[in-house]
Amino acid sequence: MTAPLRALSPERRGVLSRRIRLFAAATITYNVIEAVVALWAGNVADSAALIGFGLDSVIEVTSALALSWQFASKDPERREQLTLRIIAVSFFALAAFVAADSIRALSGAGEAQHSLPGIVVAALSLAIMPVLSWAQRRAGRELGSRTAVADSKQTLLCTYLSAVLLVGLVLNSIMGWWWADAGAALIIAGIAVREGINAWRGDACCATAGPAEQDAACCAGCQAESEPAAVPVALGTKPAGR
Repeated sequence: MTAPLRALSPERRGVLSRRIRLFAAATITYNVIEAVVALWAGNVADSAALIGFGLDSVIEVTSALALSWQFASKDPERREQLTLRIIAVSFFALAAFVAADSIRALSGAGEAQHSLPGIVVAALSLAIMPVLSWAQRRAGRELGSRTAVADSKQTLLCTYLSAVLLVGLVLNSIMGWWWADAGAALIIAGIAVREGINAWRGDACCATAGPAEQDAACCAGCQAESEPAAVPVALGTKPAGR
């Protein structure tokens, strides 16, 4: 286990905590609107991918609410493990439903129709979600909060889902490839399972207090996102020069 290379002042921790609550509120607001539009459009077009996307928005709201609940506490770290579990279970629930609905569609139970509202909401999410995810991930890393970073990955997942959904809907609209919609939904389910496992294990972190170049001091499994020059500091030792 490693320790942060730089301690944060109480004032800075307070600023980051408020910032994370603000990002969570923004996520909740946008995703409620996104969920209503996607579920309505998916039901009209019989689109498994759109319905899965709408359910993902519901789950993102659940995740953001769990994060808000955690940071409403005077000691957010005490609620961190339970919040990670809530996020993980949300991912698994999404994957199960979307996979079942996709298999139903591929078996011939229904062919997805063209959906202009679905294309619009997917395009908007593709533009908005990366910015929100980056801002929350940055604050979570600096604060050293695994749940904030895990929730930012939930938001980043929405970006991937938006891209996959957009491709599937456009192919269905232009080429008449109705199966592309169900195929896109299965990809969504697979990504959700992976992120759920990471959240359950706590590997969704890379949450280190300090600048981004210190990411190598984070949990195992995040090394691919770390800077090569970073040096982890083990508990019980002092950084060189101190």
